[in-house]
Amino acid sequence: MIKGLTISTVWVLDQDRAKKFYTEQLGLQVRADLTMGVGGVRWLTVGAEDQPGLELTLMVPGPPAMDPESAEMVRKLLAKGVLSGGVLTTDDVHGDYRKLKDRGVEFLHEPQERPYGTEAVLRDDSGNWFSFTQPREGDLDLSKDWA
Repeated sequence: MIKGLTISTVWVLDQDRAKKFYTEQLGLQVRADLTMGVGGVRWLTVGAEDQPGLELTLMVPGPPAMDPESAEMVRKLLAKGVLSGGVLTTDDVHGDYRKLKDRGVEFLHEPQERPYGTEAVLRDDSGNWFSFTQPREGDLDLSKDWA
């Protein structure tokens, strides 16, 4: 049976640039950086210090994962800024928002209250956007009209 999620792919345009962004600007740790397999595919993963069981693999669109036409489509979607890398959580969204902004991280909006917590949205160096969220304690706040 499925035990959980251990690796999730984030498509990037340049692995060296992404490695620098995810480690130096977001503060994640490199978990693996090696070349493997036929054709020398680079396997680059990063993760949060406090979450050793989950890694993001930073992959450039292309073989062996996808054909050239599909890779070009993914690159266009990245450039358009419509792909999401997921949700990154924090226990101090306001303080960490300021720290990340000072490190040059692009935010699409500052922290705002949501039914699930306080959220800012950031964009990585390839165009992926992430929800950057301090989760609300307890259940969703359904007391307001969030539309």
